[in-house]
Amino acid sequence: MRILITGAAAGLAQRIALALAQDGHDVAFTFRPGGTPPDATLELIRGAGREGAAFPVEFLGDEAVVSAALSEAVRAPVDALVHAVGPMVVKRFERSSETDYRDMIDGNLRSAVIAARAVLPGMRERGFGRLVFFGMNGSSVTRPARGLSLHLAAKAGVVAFARTLSLEEAKHAITVNVIEPGDIRQKSITREEALGMQAQNPRGRPGTADDVAGAVRFFLEPKNDFINGAVLAVSGGLIEPYERTAPPS
Repeated sequence: MRILITGAAAGLAQRIALALAQDGHDVAFTFRPGGTPPDATLELIRGAGREGAAFPVEFLGDEAVVSAALSEAVRAPVDALVHAVGPMVVKRFERSSETDYRDMIDGNLRSAVIAARAVLPGMRERGFGRLVFFGMNGSSVTRPARGLSLHLAAKAGVVAFARTLSLEEAKHAITVNVIEPGDIRQKSITREEALGMQAQNPRGRPGTADDVAGAVRFFLEPKNDFINGAVLAVSGGLIEPYERTAPPS
């Protein structure tokens, strides 16, 4: 497979890119111009013996510009999209600005729409595709959380968009599923390291990028074509969106 991952210059998406490269997939990914350089992720992918390609895309930019930038990333056929881009503002609504609103909607929901529009035509033509989007813990049931009004609204929109796509694209052997990560704060630790640590969730240890990558692998597996429109929580059983007792100010 050739897989496109958005926002994989660092963090969870970078670890997912490495995991998929280690599985034998070629990985293209986007990075934010002026943000974290793509070099480290490219090195990881190529170190795993796979082809890697990086494309600068500013998802908060003009829609036509974003679409044009993504068209370069899908010039070579893409079998799967892992849309990991999604900025987060933790702020009570009374303190939120118009910019916060635009960043949440454009960075999460609009970006998902643009990314899907970029990859789906080729997938339909080839009769195969896998799309994986990211919600937030509880977004599929619009579970409220103080300080996350705009983020939750955007992520709930992503879930609704993804699940509707799953109905419309199934006839082309394209599946569309959603992962809802829990409060995964330590992006660089491995699952093995996390087993010896503690966290405030029912499982009792921190979630890791390895846990999320396992869910991505599951949804990308060609044999799992009957799993479509699903929302999978990778949260250690955590119901709340964050492991904290005091609400954000």
